[in-house]
Amino acid sequence: MPSKRFKTFAIGAYIGVPLKEETVTAVGLTPFVLRRGTTSLPETIQFRERLDELYGAGFGFDVYKRGDYQIVQFRMDIINDAFVNTTKPLLEQGFQFLGEAITAPVVEQDKFRDKYVQEEKETVRKRLEAIVNDKIRYAQERCVEEMCKDEPYRLHPLGSRDEVKKVESKSLYDTYKWWLEQASIDIYVIGDTDLPTVQSYVEKYFQVQRTQDVAYIRSLSVPQTGEPRYVTDRLDVTQGKLNMGLRTTITYHDDKYPAALLYNGVLGSYPHSKLFINVREKNSLAYYASSRFDGHKGICTIQSGVEFDKIEKASTIIQEQLEVMRQGRIESLELSQTKAMIANQLREIDDSAFEMISFDFNRVLSGRERTTSSLIEELGDVTADEIQTAAATFHLDTIYVLRNREEKK
Repeated sequence: MPSKRFKTFAIGAYIGVPLKEETVTAVGLTPFVLRRGTTSLPETIQFRERLDELYGAGFGFDVYKRGDYQIVQFRMDIINDAFVNTTKPLLEQGFQFLGEAITAPVVEQDKFRDKYVQEEKETVRKRLEAIVNDKIRYAQERCVEEMCKDEPYRLHPLGSRDEVKKVESKSLYDTYKWWLEQASIDIYVIGDTDLPTVQSYVEKYFQVQRTQDVAYIRSLSVPQTGEPRYVTDRLDVTQGKLNMGLRTTITYHDDKYPAALLYNGVLGSYPHSKLFINVREKNSLAYYASSRFDGHKGICTIQSGVEFDKIEKASTIIQEQLEVMRQGRIESLELSQTKAMIANQLREIDDSAFEMISFDFNRVLSGRERTTSSLIEELGDVTADEIQTAAATFHLDTIYVLRNREEKK
């Protein structure tokens, strides 16, 4: 993606495989081990010092899920050669570093270095443990886990604490080799360069042996059937958590996606949204109340923090707002504010190279070509009636409640 707007090159590598119980933990652990060193920079301190030598280049990664895929995203940003004195192109040096980090890790006796694996297993275990300690995140994860208990989407992208304990250096290295062979790999660059140059660097520094290219298969939405399921957990908490999961047949690929995006915005994404106003402000029932929409999976989740004795009333009012949306009772001010908020968020994407990369990757995942400007235009044309039509596809699937172990009657 050639651009002269930025003083740096932004490199993004997306490596995705289907979410599977037998591989999710090992794949989630892999980038943590890869960041420890390469064949040419086997010690972690050498690995980090090399970034300093590259004029303070940045390197990092994320592990997340989109639809039913587990995605590992590596990021690297490095200054444009025009602003420093260097003999070898910095973009090439960046590709050399990133390519080695991904495809040429430290290997000893046909396995990852034991010390690195053991230390990073502890890192991942602590991250998973932190979810349990953060009850807001815990309730979100548990609601999705129950809602999608028979689907890959139930899995956390870092796997599970129990499985992390079982990972060994040899089995992890074997999974790593499978991962590079079987994953969908997409590499992006934004900066003052061109495609032939980037292609030559990829071919030179990404030493991956592959028999075929692997494309993403678009996730098919799973319609909700029957009455919503009620799930209650009890832990040592001082505040209740009320979460809900809704399913829709609308995904990022569909023509109705802008209407679904606005549905979520009017419902619970902003301070002017129905959940915030009616649950938190008017009735003082919740410390927070919001909604999120995963357009690649076709799932909308509602999160709220509520006193134990107010959970039932809060649930009633939240479901009333869902009915209000189905009836198409959307004020013109609500709609215009929501359109303006989403449009501003989309415009801000063009201010960040990595946000631009992330937005374009939606196209790869979904098979639907969209630009920020075209999506803003589509959103501007959506009517309240079209949002009502979209609302009819959102069905309440699961109601999850996190309560105290011993409530006073």
